[in-house]
Amino acid sequence: MAADFVFGVQSVTETLNADKPIDKLFIQRELSKASPKVAYVLDEAKKRDIPVAKVPLEKLNRITRKNHQGMIAFISAVRYQPLSNIIPQLYEEGKIPLILVLDRITDVRNFGAIARTAECAGVHAIVIPSKGAAQVNSDAMKTSSGALNYLPICREPNLDKTITFLQESGLQIVACTEKTEENIYTPDYTGPTAIVMGSEEDGISQGLIRKADHLAKIALKGNIGSLNVSVATAIIVYEAVRQREV
Repeated sequence: MAADFVFGVQSVTETLNADKPIDKLFIQRELSKASPKVAYVLDEAKKRDIPVAKVPLEKLNRITRKNHQGMIAFISAVRYQPLSNIIPQLYEEGKIPLILVLDRITDVRNFGAIARTAECAGVHAIVIPSKGAAQVNSDAMKTSSGALNYLPICREPNLDKTITFLQESGLQIVACTEKTEENIYTPDYTGPTAIVMGSEEDGISQGLIRKADHLAKIALKGNIGSLNVSVATAIIVYEAVRQREV
């Protein structure tokens, strides 16, 4: 875990100045914004859309007992890429976009497994929200078997606006959810498509479900009521691959 974060005001500042990808920033609640050094870190975090959480001292102490000075930055294993650049580039290259949108998937191992499947299947990018997503750390990289080195990851501040952008860019939105009678074989994935997968706890948020062009469920024949999200992702993604290769 130690390799996944830096602590202390100066260390965090130098990490920002070196343009290292930061996943999130924990700052002690009582830390004064009046300090120029703290103000600089907060300003830079805002400019770069780095999620900032104001947390109690006890939480920081649980992460490290060393002199963190009320500030810990978690380092991302990847450098995030803007989705607004990726979609036009895919069209320019004559490719039919296949994008995976992950709505609040918080388990690092699930995320890594999904990334591995996505890279093997030829998915062009994974989109995650700035807040409420698994940390893209060394555990995620290990679970992905290195797939995160090859697959663009886009961190977006507002998935609702991201879905709108994708639709305006010509992509259909297929939300994988049990809240429908249609199965995953109904949509036509041969055109530009974004597949949305929901959180382990409560699935896809209602706002994204309402915006989707298609809702699709995976038929379950046994007694268990749901699949692991990484398994479910593999099933629907490879249905898209099957259709595109027919």
